[in-house]
Amino acid sequence: MNIGQYTFEEFKQKAKEFHGYPAPGLLIGGYMVEAAKARLPEGTLFEAMVESGKCLPDAVQLLTLCSTGNNWMKVKLLGRYAVSLYDKFTGEGFRVAVDQEKLAKWPEIKAWFMKEKPKAEQDTDKLFAEIEQAGDTICSIRPVKISKRYLGHGHMTTIDVCPVCNEAYPGSDGSICRGCQGEAPYESIEGVVCADDAPGLRVVSVEDAVGTKVVHDMTGIVPGESKGPITKAGDTLAAGDVCRLQRIGKFNVFDGSDLPGDEWVHENEAVKAFAKRMAGPGVSYDPNPEEGKINFFADEPGMLSIDLDALSRFNLSPDVMLATRHDGSLMPKGKGVAGTRAIPLYISRDRFSRALTALGEGPVLSVLPLRAAKVGILVTGTEVFQGLIEDKFIPIISSKVIKLGCEVVKSDIVPDEKDMITKSATAMLDAGCDLIVTTAGMSVDPDDVTRAGLVDAGLHDDLYGVPVLPGTMSLVGRMRSADVMGVPACALFYKTTAFDLILPRILAGQKLTRKDLARLGEGGFCMTCKTCSFPKCPFGK
Repeated sequence: MNIGQYTFEEFKQKAKEFHGYPAPGLLIGGYMVEAAKARLPEGTLFEAMVESGKCLPDAVQLLTLCSTGNNWMKVKLLGRYAVSLYDKFTGEGFRVAVDQEKLAKWPEIKAWFMKEKPKAEQDTDKLFAEIEQAGDTICSIRPVKISKRYLGHGHMTTIDVCPVCNEAYPGSDGSICRGCQGEAPYESIEGVVCADDAPGLRVVSVEDAVGTKVVHDMTGIVPGESKGPITKAGDTLAAGDVCRLQRIGKFNVFDGSDLPGDEWVHENEAVKAFAKRMAGPGVSYDPNPEEGKINFFADEPGMLSIDLDALSRFNLSPDVMLATRHDGSLMPKGKGVAGTRAIPLYISRDRFSRALTALGEGPVLSVLPLRAAKVGILVTGTEVFQGLIEDKFIPIISSKVIKLGCEVVKSDIVPDEKDMITKSATAMLDAGCDLIVTTAGMSVDPDDVTRAGLVDAGLHDDLYGVPVLPGTMSLVGRMRSADVMGVPACALFYKTTAFDLILPRILAGQKLTRKDLARLGEGGFCMTCKTCSFPKCPFGK
């Protein structure tokens, strides 16, 4: 069977010249690419989406104009042997994949593809013969529509110079290049040396510095009693300061009359610029740095929300830092939420600019107020409905939501019947509830139909399952304009579950994504202490 305009033997030779040897995956890939091409309307300007990095991209480059270099071929490493060709404007096209059921007719191909026997035991001639005979009959071919985010070509980003390695890189990668962020594959590169990170400042004895300006805060510490600046940056050093500084071990200081030029930024000026960009709604700070540092505080009670990507980008930048409390923490008014500083006394203006760029437009830190939700509590369970078991859920959920300023508008107990669940949920929406909390009925038991009943009531954008123990079988979603939370039965036994981690985020107005929930996995294993101290414990952090 031919591969496009080539005979099988001709394509084998082209594969050998391009790939180094006629790899079976490349030969099968040739049939796959041609099968997709044949189904596109004539004259279609198409691009390719490849789901494996092995051999298949070479087949695309041999048989089409698509390549990674011109960005007409995108390689999404999903580990599946599949390729899609699609209209570059509409995203409509065809996906071709090796079909496991169809492989059963071809034992040599199946043994090779599924690695059922060692390479030394494979009959290469028989394998090639089966590939030629099978062609694209071993594949499934389905229409697809590619997501819009893969259509078109993004504009070229700015090209920056990395302040660490001094090499050019795309500015969209952050304030330093991805290699210096830790992604470089090299243990070492010959000839690379570290640049000088600080200006040369003249050092003088404290006695000789009397009458000059202090360059930075100088801290005195009395163990167990106090810690604070003896002198502050900008103060004029007086004779009386000499003894105090010597008592804390400061015998030499930088000469305040010999400061570096504009190419260097003092720690105080740098941190003031950082703080201005970092602080968002609900966050305040003293604009006057203390010991080169600025701390942030909650202006009002609420939930701390952090742009985690910006936090990571900033902390990857040289010579700067931002330390925070955990994203999602509930903050009382006036509580400290974070602190930032430039690490050296002077930071180069280039690195200062990179750090500002890493922060984006900001803010990085916000304290979001919790809305006073009108809550409906829907308890599901035939045994509770019939009175065989006393309901404990309504008082448990009520106490948690009331503690966060919410009002329970309506509660109901219904049996494990889908229609009854749908009817009760709808009634809560009609009663004005903007948060519906359903309890139990979330596991894999055949009687657990809570989720199905909610779907019939209009549940959408739902995410089921959270990497948290206890509370894995939790649900979040939307129904009309209301938020929906599904709480598994474990909340009857454990004082703290995934519900306690997610509820503040819902009340703060966050639209949770699967990525947000996935981040809860770190710290999401409760230690089930005899005396629960949540939230003053590692759970959810």
